[in-house]
This record gives sequence, C-alpha cells and structure tokens, in this order.
Amino acid sequence: MTTIESNKQVVLKYVEAFNRGDLEALQELFTPDALIQGVLGWGKLAKAMPIWKELHEAFAINLTVEEIIAEGDTVAVRYTERGSFVGSFRGQEPTGKSFELVAMEWFTLLDGKIQRRWGARDAASQARQLGMNLG
Repeated sequence: MTTIESNKQVVLKYVEAFNRGDLEALQELFTPDALIQGVLGWGKLAKAMPIWKELHEAFAINLTVEEIIAEGDTVAVRYTERGSFVGSFRGQEPTGKSFELVAMEWFTLLDGKIQRRWGARDAASQARQLGMNLG
C-alpha cells in the first residue's frame, strides 16, 4: 500500500471512530503534538477531545464520506454530516430535531498519524435546522 493510500486509511479510521464516539480510538490516531482546528476553536488534542465528546453526545453526529482525496501527507474529505439534537448543549435543551449539512476536513499526517486537522462546517445552518437559539 502506498503512503497516500495508507494516509487515507488512517483518516477513514478517524471517521469510523468519530462516528462511534470512541475517543480512545481517536486519540490513538493522532501524534502527541497534534493540533486540531474547528468551528469551536483550536488547540491540542486534550482540548479537542472533550469538545468532540460534547458534540457527539448532544448531536449524535454521523459523518458519511462523500469524497476523499490525498496528495503526499495531506488528505481532504468532504462529508455529509447528519445528526439529531438529543442531548443538552451549552445551556440549550435538546429539540429532538435532525440536521444535515456539508462538512469538510483537511488532515496532515506524519509517520502514519494525524498531526494537523482542520474542520469546516456550516454551524449556523445546523443551529437553524435544530431550532437552536442563535442569539
């Protein structure tokens, strides 16, 4: 397997672990100095893990890979992200409503582990679909 294919497989393992809410498996896929950037800010893995747990518990997020491309140590993924507002989130009670949106993530890998991850998604669309208070 080429490095490019191997890097794609690491990212697909990330998606599977994220969808399961398996934080332990996620942690194993990242380098110790990994940086994570997303809608709620950026930081080391220790900062991202509780946020991912919170998001998964509140919104039952599931990522479906629509397209994955790689070049060198970079992998980019376009997802359909779906979920439902099933748990409280930062002071807002769940509405039970569902959402669907496009999300994208960009990864840089080092020696078979994720060293950097950037995420982009339409959080405002999600909030509107879920009936969340944006104010």
